[in-house]
Amino acid sequence: MFCRQCEQTAKGTGCTVKGVCGKEEQVAVLQDVLLYNLKGIGVIGKLAREVAVEDEAADRFVMEALFSTVTNVNFDRDSLKKLVDTSNSIKEKLKKRFLEAYKSEHGREYSKTLPKAVYFNPASTLEGLLEQGKELGVMSGNVNEDIRSLRELLLYGLKGMAAYADHAFVLGKKEESISAYFYYALAALLDDNLTANELVGIIMEFGEVNLSCLQILDSAHVEHFGNPVPIKVSCAVKKGPAIIISGHDLLDLEQLLNQTQGKGINIYTHGEMLPAHGYPGLSKYKHLAGHFGSAWQNQQKEFDAVPAAVLMTTNCIQSPKDSYKDRIFTTGLVAWPGVEHIQGKDGKKDFSRVIDRALKLGGFLETREDKKILTGFGHSVVLSLADKIIEAVKAKKVRHFFLIGGCDGAKPGRNYYTEFAQKVPQDCIILTLACGKFRFNKLDFGAIGEFPRLLDCGQCNDAYSAIVIASELARAFNCTVNDLPLSLILSWYEQKAVCILITLLSLGIKNIKIGPSLPAFISPNVLKILADKFNIQPISTPEEDLKAILA
Repeated sequence: MFCRQCEQTAKGTGCTVKGVCGKEEQVAVLQDVLLYNLKGIGVIGKLAREVAVEDEAADRFVMEALFSTVTNVNFDRDSLKKLVDTSNSIKEKLKKRFLEAYKSEHGREYSKTLPKAVYFNPASTLEGLLEQGKELGVMSGNVNEDIRSLRELLLYGLKGMAAYADHAFVLGKKEESISAYFYYALAALLDDNLTANELVGIIMEFGEVNLSCLQILDSAHVEHFGNPVPIKVSCAVKKGPAIIISGHDLLDLEQLLNQTQGKGINIYTHGEMLPAHGYPGLSKYKHLAGHFGSAWQNQQKEFDAVPAAVLMTTNCIQSPKDSYKDRIFTTGLVAWPGVEHIQGKDGKKDFSRVIDRALKLGGFLETREDKKILTGFGHSVVLSLADKIIEAVKAKKVRHFFLIGGCDGAKPGRNYYTEFAQKVPQDCIILTLACGKFRFNKLDFGAIGEFPRLLDCGQCNDAYSAIVIASELARAFNCTVNDLPLSLILSWYEQKAVCILITLLSLGIKNIKIGPSLPAFISPNVLKILADKFNIQPISTPEEDLKAILA
């Protein structure tokens, strides 16, 4: 295996024996086979649209399959083999429809030579697939280092966008231009004629498409659950049966809340589910009791001795310890061998097995008090205060805004973000989003007048909120985002962070500081392009970075 798609990759170069995330070699190789076949589907899907052939089942499969290869999603060898088998059925069906439509439109057979992935036939056995996969990873082929780096950057961006598109899809939102772009970009990954400059152009174009995807997801959340509002979320636990729900999927949470009404079970969010409390459509449930624990990488410790059932809804699962493997469940695209999976049908899921397990466990024996966390500062809330924010800036009550957010992780070096937040001057406001906020969101930052100094904009899925806030403030001040008293201090871990970064760059946003380390898949020349064009910089120390920013 060779995998370097996440921040914690072994030795900062690549995992070659077993993923630091827990991914076994066979799982990594099966994902390589799946991705190779998806590129073949991309070529055919792109051509099919040129002759007006669309296939919603194929569109959905491409999203789900890409999402399944995001770090900390699918670790199950058997389910990945099924995805590979399905990918070939999808490809062959799409290929047949394209060839028939092309002949009908042009009066002749299609005769151009296509990439090998279009004709690739996955082996029927696991052993055969593993043998094939040895030649299909990101390091396969005689490819220029910079071309390989740019292809990986685009691929990992696509994986992240697939996650956001899938979240929107389950809420009934789908956009043809986004579905079409998946095929276009996957096909580009096989195009040996593309130059580095052309690939950079495609990557910037991808950033714009992903912005549309984030906007659609934002609309889906707001239409279904209402606009988020500020709310203080309890971190205490109540006596009685409990279910802890983690991941990102708000629809799964809603279905769980519906099915547990009147059963005496308290529901606690975990990790990236914290912002769910800000949505009126979810906070109305009285048994949505509070938030439990912190970020994803602490789950093995946090779930260890807790008498509660756990439901993992999207990426962020870690290898379950034996102490709770019999009370953790997966759903959606998440899978771990030996862990019970709750399969949906027509968008509906039956969580009765999770509920029964929670009731048998009995839950917490006593109520324990803890502090509260403030969340719910989506773009609608912040922009409703725009006039007051502008007035505070002009009156020099607010000197600077810092967006400190992104993914959290287990690799050393992430205390930087805690220290940075603590050292931000008292006349500055901190915006945050995604699970990186768990490094500091229980600290008391106080307020500037009526504004809390720490504003939680939501999940990584809510990155659109931060972009809208910055864009609207720039419009109000009649300047560009780069001219605002705003600095972006980002942490990354997996592919959703990659696609958000590309979107920020496509908007022309400069001077972003990123850490705790730079991606292993970024070649020196590609890094130089990003540094020269966007002044993207690695973090140094909180003191040095703050001094440079505020100078």
